[in-house]
Amino acid sequence: MEKGSEFVVGSENMHLEEPWFTGMDTEETEMGQPNSEIQGFRLEKGEASNMVFSTEAPLVIKESSTSGSCSCSLKKIKSTVAAKGSEFCQKDKSGHDKKLSRQYRIELGQLFQGAVSSHDWELAESLILSADPQTLNDALCVTLDAIWFLSTQQELYGITDLIKKIIANGAYDFTRAALRTSFLASCVSACQSRTMSLADTVTVMAQRLHERLQECHGDEVLKAEAGAKVQKFTEWALKCIGSHSRCQGSNDRVNHCSAIEIQLQLTAFKTFLDLAGNQLTGKDFTEAFDAACFPLTLFSSSFDAGWASGISATVIQGLLDMLVEGGADNVNQCFLEASRFGSTELVRILLQIAQRNSLDVDVDLALGFASHYCKIGTMECLVEEGNAMAFLGPLMRAAERGCMQVVQWFVKRGCRDMELCLALTAATSSSQVGVAAYLLPHVPKHVLTALSIEILKAAGERSGGSLDGVAFLLHSDFLGDAAATYAVADSIAKSDDEAVAPELRAFVQEH
Repeated sequence: MEKGSEFVVGSENMHLEEPWFTGMDTEETEMGQPNSEIQGFRLEKGEASNMVFSTEAPLVIKESSTSGSCSCSLKKIKSTVAAKGSEFCQKDKSGHDKKLSRQYRIELGQLFQGAVSSHDWELAESLILSADPQTLNDALCVTLDAIWFLSTQQELYGITDLIKKIIANGAYDFTRAALRTSFLASCVSACQSRTMSLADTVTVMAQRLHERLQECHGDEVLKAEAGAKVQKFTEWALKCIGSHSRCQGSNDRVNHCSAIEIQLQLTAFKTFLDLAGNQLTGKDFTEAFDAACFPLTLFSSSFDAGWASGISATVIQGLLDMLVEGGADNVNQCFLEASRFGSTELVRILLQIAQRNSLDVDVDLALGFASHYCKIGTMECLVEEGNAMAFLGPLMRAAERGCMQVVQWFVKRGCRDMELCLALTAATSSSQVGVAAYLLPHVPKHVLTALSIEILKAAGERSGGSLDGVAFLLHSDFLGDAAATYAVADSIAKSDDEAVAPELRAFVQEH
């Protein structure tokens, strides 16, 4: 393809091998079904440095505890803490902390989640003093989940102080926290653009995920497993959003944030990144960037045009910018994938991020992907906002496939005479008679006259056994002059040029 890039159909596979993606284990816990809980997914390193989501040690809070106005009794929570306080942290004779039992971690997690949801920072801080390292890591994730719902300066102070104390007490799994909160922030940003309920959003998301998997190449079993994991994790994110939304009294809908609230949320995330420091690697930032982009491709079909320029997208734009500053190097990769799946608003966001950060994105290769899968809206964005100019390759491939909608779009956008001529040749060689009939009037007569023999020779050479396209040109008097058309056909029939396919010569002689 132009600019030295190669467009290979089928080379993309939705990143089923991506570390953040493949490891989404959503096994059940002792506390019940994933569908009835808000679960904290554990992200840990496994073989080949893959990141793995599991629920081995989750923080779990039943939906019922926040299904009302989030006015859970703090007195009850505090009395529970008082009753169990001596049990949460037991020491052996040598004075070293024992690892908390699974049941205690779950109970402590429930209490901590309730304290964070209620913005009782004092209670939350007292609970982390009783936490073991694994529970501290879970607490860090739960606290980061809450930053995307901040609305006041006081809440910002409370949550950033809590993050600092969790880290000071021994939380260390910054990678897991960064990936999880990036995914959630993207879901929050996407849901703010929608007018339907979160329950309906789950249905839309599941349908879009199914469609996306159907569009992918690869092993069907792998796709099914990956799809199930992603759907469960996305449902978790939506449940988390629903819980926080009900706390804010929005009745299963996501509140739209003001510019001030967005700044508070991004400030909290930046504080976390600063505290993590060099504990987060470039690879971590890259995976977090991918995790943040993925939900937007699922929701993109329901976005209003121009969503990327509205306030709902401000949070995700700010988050992605910070991830790029941290070392994420997959902007172009995510950009190409968004183009391939027709995620126009994400394409628009990534174009803006690339421009702000002086990064190169391959708009011409992206145009090739978008046109191959007939993503017209994305094609328009790439040309109008990304200044994609390489029409020839995508136009010829569309002509070969007989994709009339894409061919018409390119022609209406304006193609050079030679591009139209080559597209006509491509349609003729693949016997796409309808496309050839559409293109023929758009190719100037002087170009057809000058290249008529070469057009027929090329069509014959690449025909693949069918010469219906050649027959169409000859029968339609493609030169607009019967004598001239006959002369060209006669020249092909009598030619001893090795470049003339024997099948073409025999066909012309017969007809």
